[in-house]
Amino acid sequence: MNRSTVLTRFVQSLTVLTVVGSLLLPIAHAQTTGGLKIGFVSTEKVFKDSKPALDAQKKLDAEFSRRDKELQGMSAQLKTMADKFDKDSATMAESARSAEQRKIGDLDRELQRKQREFGEDLQRRRNEELGAVLDRANKVVREIAQKEKYDIIFQEAVYANPTLDITDKVIKALAGG
Repeated sequence: MNRSTVLTRFVQSLTVLTVVGSLLLPIAHAQTTGGLKIGFVSTEKVFKDSKPALDAQKKLDAEFSRRDKELQGMSAQLKTMADKFDKDSATMAESARSAEQRKIGDLDRELQRKQREFGEDLQRRRNEELGAVLDRANKVVREIAQKEKYDIIFQEAVYANPTLDITDKVIKALAGG
């Protein structure tokens, strides 16, 4: 790199830092002088630990357990058929071997189709249930923000100081109502 390129990059970096610093300075000043109250909520923790989320998961488990057991049974049946075919195919007549392969292939396709439908249905219902939990959580966050006079509450962040985290308050409020 030549000297002018290095100098140009240095000036550009310095300009970016100056702009970013000037944008953050009022926020930092307001935070240190008590003028800005910031909070943070971990949606992941709300989905994992809150009563409505746990209730939604129990509901989904109950709703989909029968189909899951059916799929497990079909899978076991397919494995049994395939194992028996592998063991007996050498002694089978060509027509019987072809018929058995066709039955195994049909069952495999049916199992894959049902597994795909199951996964799609489960994902759709999970999205519905977690969407309802998120709506309730957002309502609770707004109530906490208004009651405790927060200026801004973030959901999801790369890093948040633990003193800003109000997730436990949200989980507790969700459990109560």
